[in-house]
Amino acid sequence: MTDVVTPPTSPVSRERSKEIKRRSVISAARQARVLSRAELTELTGLSPATLTPLVRDLIAEGYLIERGPGASRAGRPRAILEFNPRAELVAAVALEPARISCEIADSDGAVIAHRTVRRTGDIVDLICTAVPELAGTGLPALRGVAIAAPGVSTGGAVRLAPSVGLVEARPVGESVQRRLGVPVVVDNDVNLMAAGEHAAGAGVDVADLLLLHVADGIGAGLVLDGQVRRGSGGAAGEVGFLPLDRADRGHDGVGPFEARWSESAVAERVVALAPGRRPAAPVRALVELAAADERAAAYLADLLDAWARLIVSCACVIDPGRVLLSGAAADLDDAAVARLQALVSAAAPSPTEVRRAVLGDRAVLYGAISYALSAAASGLSALLPAP
Repeated sequence: MTDVVTPPTSPVSRERSKEIKRRSVISAARQARVLSRAELTELTGLSPATLTPLVRDLIAEGYLIERGPGASRAGRPRAILEFNPRAELVAAVALEPARISCEIADSDGAVIAHRTVRRTGDIVDLICTAVPELAGTGLPALRGVAIAAPGVSTGGAVRLAPSVGLVEARPVGESVQRRLGVPVVVDNDVNLMAAGEHAAGAGVDVADLLLLHVADGIGAGLVLDGQVRRGSGGAAGEVGFLPLDRADRGHDGVGPFEARWSESAVAERVVALAPGRRPAAPVRALVELAAADERAAAYLADLLDAWARLIVSCACVIDPGRVLLSGAAADLDDAAVARLQALVSAAAPSPTEVRRAVLGDRAVLYGAISYALSAAASGLSALLPAP
């Protein structure tokens, strides 16, 4: 009889197996918050012999806190473990025309520090200075960074973001990752808004949605089957480049649709109708002006018709089911939203609900925190957008 020789287990496989088990313990503890070792065994399916050294290591690392004994069903006290969300911190960074906003959050997504910094000098230098300073003594617990950019992001490189000085592709994510030594994910700011609304806002109860964000430009964030979709080149949702006629071409990173129907375009028309300073909220000002001015009312009707055509065009291709109005579009009053809904319902091939986004400026950072937590949880070392 020939003996069967079992090949030795690869050290790499052993380390990978240990990490998987470690992550399962962290995940179970995060979900339960407070539990006993016996309950942890039940949740993970790991034997007490396997679990004991993992728990010991996680206590030493700060993931688990050992509390006093609690009562058990048998009446005997059990040592209680409590999950510590501060053991893993993430940073969310939003690039804006005149500043960057940075937040540090724990693994629950709770923000523990926030700062805005005027955008001067090199963006990478600014991020790599602001994040460690904001993290402070918690820097060793930093597990990931998510960066929101108002442009197209592919593999961590940002382009078509003229408002922050990034028209040609620049590997912002790779540069920040190399200097900070943690996983970095980079994505379009509107994608992050959609992720934020899906995680904690007006899209939390659906798996499919389109977020239409109107600002100086117009962009869309798409969530299908619970996942943000970006397209092969990272440019999915660049609806501001929708051509209005054959001669239309994008110029200097500005698309023809957004050149005519963005917040900036609305502001110009409002100033023309009611001379004075540019209003802080042009769409809201237009709605108010339309109540008493026929020309403003006619322009508002044209604006709603244009936005409706854009929404219907998207619905014909992706059938999102729900459309969230973000940025200046969220400044429409209830009557205008109802008119927009009616226009969409009359032309869309399937039921498409239109409602306002609810997180406002916080949507980007909610999405960025979600991305960074996903990067930390999966231990990403590549510059891929998190699911």
